[in-house]
Amino acid sequence: MCGIFAYINYCVPRERKFILELLFNGLRRLEYRGYDSAGISIDSRQKNESKDGGCQSGFCSPLVFCQEGKIDQLVKLVYEEADAADLNFEELFTNHVGIAHTRWATHGPPSSRNSHPQSSGKENEFLVVHNGVITNYMVLKETLLRHGFEFESDTDTEVIPKLAKFVFDRLSEQKMNDGEAGRENVSFSQVVMEVMRQLEGAYALIFKSPHYPDELVACKRGSPLLLGIKELAQDGEGGSAFHDGKVRLKNENGEPKELFFASDANALIEHTREVLVLEDNEVAHVKDGSVSVFKFDFDKEKNTGGSPRHAAVQRALSILEMEVEQIKKGNYEHFMQKEIHEQPESLTTTMRGRLIRAGDSKLKGVLLGGLKDHLWTIRQCRRIIFIGCGTSYNAALAARSIVEELSGVPVTMELASDLLDRQGPIYREDTAVFVSQSGETADTLQALEYALRKGALCVGITNTVGSAIARKTHCGVHINAGCEIGVASTKAYTSQITVMAMLALAVGEDSISGQSRREAILDGLFDLPNKVREVLKLDGEIKELAKLLMGEQSLLMFGRGYNYATALEGALKVKEVALMHSEGILAGEMKHGPLALVDETLPIIVIATHDNCFSKQQSVIQQLQARRGRLIVMCSKGEASLVCSNGGCRVIEVPQVQDCLQPIINIVPLQLLAYHLTVLRGYDVDQPRNLAKSVTTE
Repeated sequence: MCGIFAYINYCVPRERKFILELLFNGLRRLEYRGYDSAGISIDSRQKNESKDGGCQSGFCSPLVFCQEGKIDQLVKLVYEEADAADLNFEELFTNHVGIAHTRWATHGPPSSRNSHPQSSGKENEFLVVHNGVITNYMVLKETLLRHGFEFESDTDTEVIPKLAKFVFDRLSEQKMNDGEAGRENVSFSQVVMEVMRQLEGAYALIFKSPHYPDELVACKRGSPLLLGIKELAQDGEGGSAFHDGKVRLKNENGEPKELFFASDANALIEHTREVLVLEDNEVAHVKDGSVSVFKFDFDKEKNTGGSPRHAAVQRALSILEMEVEQIKKGNYEHFMQKEIHEQPESLTTTMRGRLIRAGDSKLKGVLLGGLKDHLWTIRQCRRIIFIGCGTSYNAALAARSIVEELSGVPVTMELASDLLDRQGPIYREDTAVFVSQSGETADTLQALEYALRKGALCVGITNTVGSAIARKTHCGVHINAGCEIGVASTKAYTSQITVMAMLALAVGEDSISGQSRREAILDGLFDLPNKVREVLKLDGEIKELAKLLMGEQSLLMFGRGYNYATALEGALKVKEVALMHSEGILAGEMKHGPLALVDETLPIIVIATHDNCFSKQQSVIQQLQARRGRLIVMCSKGEASLVCSNGGCRVIEVPQVQDCLQPIINIVPLQLLAYHLTVLRGYDVDQPRNLAKSVTTE
């Protein structure tokens, strides 16, 4: 959801056009998060320009451009309005703050007036870009209306800059009444922290104000926000923010520096690898090329009714472990296509260093460093609870059976939002496993906080190092699937199942009776990337199938056992990107309602690869054929005659692997089908309608 990007150049002369293009490019790197409008703000003039240049008393109202639709439409608008205003694109700014935003509508429809940056008023005294939701905005709005503020948008965000102006004016007046020089003694961070005190909800915010030229303040609570730092030598060459093993957030010597804020690392990696991940309730104040970080303590206000405390904190930069190539399509038409075909490599990376061999090259076990100190606790727990949303929930469902089998511990499944709605029971003796690709999913994060309060051992499985789930859980495993840009998750799903299969092996490794079963699964894991390469060769066949289905309105998928999750996930992929109604159904429930839908026109995919449910799936196929169902059957290689003896259905043959790993193989043709259906139907593959990659609001 919503993408935030900001660029600050300090003692680095940059032309206005360079700044604009850098902001536009930052937004393009965040497109995959989902959006319906976009906007930017830049300075109108240098802060020391004379009155004839358009500034009075050092106050220069920033320029704001907002546009509904795609980023290219925003670019067109900016250049058209700039040309009409005779704006000089070659004007140099030695110091400058630019902010940009992509909006995913939550309060108010997509429109220019609802786009960000949102403003405090006509003079743009305070501008804000926001990712998240302010839950008490109506109360704040009513208060501000009583104080004479006028609102132009439908958003929850607009209360923030208007509140900032209200706070700024009030603090300035107090200073003057105390005999001090009013506005000069009110710091930007002081204003923002007073605003934070009034806000409820989840947010990442960036503030820009002409009252504080060349300054920027960022803060967060719940939503992700990263700071990237790039120091430059006097000749403009990039340097390192690390000196003698120490991090330099301060800039005491006025050295040239560029700083970047973004919602995630994809927008930073091409500029710098050195980043600071802001923690909840932290405030970062950029001034004169230096960054001051404050921790805002709300506990004091809750416990004593006093004002929240804040204190400066020392933070260290970390190095991004990703490559620029990961955020580019390469030779592929779309990111989703690229990520489907990357799965042999992503699975290899997921397992690298975690499969243990003996001297004779035979696999002997797994090593999950993030869990090794907690395995005994997991083995002794009363139950394991998998908690997730969407694709992550489906991945956990695919792994549930093998975790139960190898651990001997009961496993339950919870959709994060439903768990929160019910306030379902979680006990200290439970192990709660939170599965999220981004590690920032709002419902999953709230469920994590709920489980922590209940005293359960909390385990995180995420693709994002340094994410909120990775930081807040007691232990966990990174799936290491690599950067995933397409909104529809593909390689993260297969890596999640792989990690959870390895989790099952690690928890169950103390059982002698299960040794042969574990070794068979370990052998299967080792060969899994090759099996995925084999199934990817079906791409052409799946494309032909997509041509037959592209005009359909509905598609059913039947699975059971390990592949009930495959049916759910395959149907979800078709829904997400092809915008076709599709439904994953537990085959055992076929006669309890879904059978009424079956006729000769409705396409039905039955997943019937060879496992302990195979004979039951054969029976399902026979019953569907008896009702003239239009069947497409996925089966193990060489078993077409066993599932479709009369030749009355289309067959997709896939490689056979261990039953608990089969969902990884079986989902690939369905991912390809969803991809080709989307392309053939003329829809946007990587940014499907109404959806966002990282769901950071409830």
